[in-house]
Amino acid sequence: MKITMIGAGYVGLVSGACFSDFGHSVVCVDKDPGKIEALEAGRMPIFEPGLDALVAKNVAAGRLSFTTELADAVRDAGAIFIAVGTPSRRGDGHADLTYVYEAAREIAGALTGDTVIVTKSTVPVGTGDRVEEIIRELRPELRVEVVSNPEFLREGAAIGDFKRPDRIVVGSESEWARDVMREIYRPLYLNQAPMVFTSRRSSELIKYAANAFLATKITFINEIADLCEAVGAEVQDVSRGIGLDNRIGAKFLHAGPGYGGSCFPKDTVALLKTAEDYATPLRIVEATVQVNDSRKRAMGRRILQAMGGDVRGRTVGLLGLTFKPNTDDMRDAPSLAIIRSLQDAGVSIKAYDPEGMEVARPLIGDVELVGDAYEAARDVDALAIVTEWDAFRALDLTRIAASMRTPLLVDLRNIYSPSEVERVGLCYVPVGSPS
Repeated sequence: MKITMIGAGYVGLVSGACFSDFGHSVVCVDKDPGKIEALEAGRMPIFEPGLDALVAKNVAAGRLSFTTELADAVRDAGAIFIAVGTPSRRGDGHADLTYVYEAAREIAGALTGDTVIVTKSTVPVGTGDRVEEIIRELRPELRVEVVSNPEFLREGAAIGDFKRPDRIVVGSESEWARDVMREIYRPLYLNQAPMVFTSRRSSELIKYAANAFLATKITFINEIADLCEAVGAEVQDVSRGIGLDNRIGAKFLHAGPGYGGSCFPKDTVALLKTAEDYATPLRIVEATVQVNDSRKRAMGRRILQAMGGDVRGRTVGLLGLTFKPNTDDMRDAPSLAIIRSLQDAGVSIKAYDPEGMEVARPLIGDVELVGDAYEAARDVDALAIVTEWDAFRALDLTRIAASMRTPLLVDLRNIYSPSEVERVGLCYVPVGSPS
């Protein structure tokens, strides 16, 4: 099938590359000529493990191409996916649907026949209704069905998530549109990936509800970590003890500096705005957002408290800047709030991240970016692990301790055990432990 993907950002590019790997013919459309030029030259606009090789393979096979010309890409397409950005709207936190509606109008002007339009972007309940209205107002003579098909891709593991999904959610009242979606996802359906067919509005809400639940789970264990510190318990033991309950599950029960990224922060706020519009308060989600914002700032204070006394003029090394490993995404990363807290206290900062430093550079002000973890530790008064990159899990701690001015390791991700750290003479401050 010929598939047109409107938007060559994270979701559009990963989805388009994976669809083409299934054998579909995919054209990714983007208004940014620099991005399209880079993609045609084999340069990825984002860091995602395995994406460059997947794109190169399918471009070489003639199944994947890139263009800025929407009209040519839409012609004869069996399905047109909208995968443009829906950032938080400035001033009120609602999802900004400007790009979605612009795409709908441009698609309507370019259509040459009946087709299925699929909203892949994360959008509030009712967005598909409005997209359908736009198309029908502009092209009443055509049969067009609008489908909701939310993505559930984790940055750093997106290709695996797409090809081995927990579920495929399709929101549509049209059997014709459902048949088209079955054909598109047939390679996964044959491998028994569950396809969940719902109404369009239910599908739109599933995405927000899933992200809000996971954000709540992260925030819950972070608050339990604070309680562990107060009562003398170990949060990792508590996490394991409750996570082994099949009703709860172990995922997203790792205490740390709070959630960030492109999805959880904006999606939880957008869900709250939808709830406000329908006069249906979501108190748990509201508390989750507030607690998470406070958590990030508190992690900066944790480092300062561990250093003790007057910290002005002292230096802290940070390991990790991105909001999670295996991505270069800095959106709402906890490191940003931590850096602000340290700088406000008069602390100088050195930092290293395996992939995120170029993206971070314009966001973090006067921070010295260095070449590796050992350089970040040299002559500092404290070293803090902010992002749990694999490269930080087996550091030469003896070398780290010898190079620091003050041997203090603040582990905001609990990737080391107190015994192995303290054995080399480092003072160790983890999260959720009375030590």
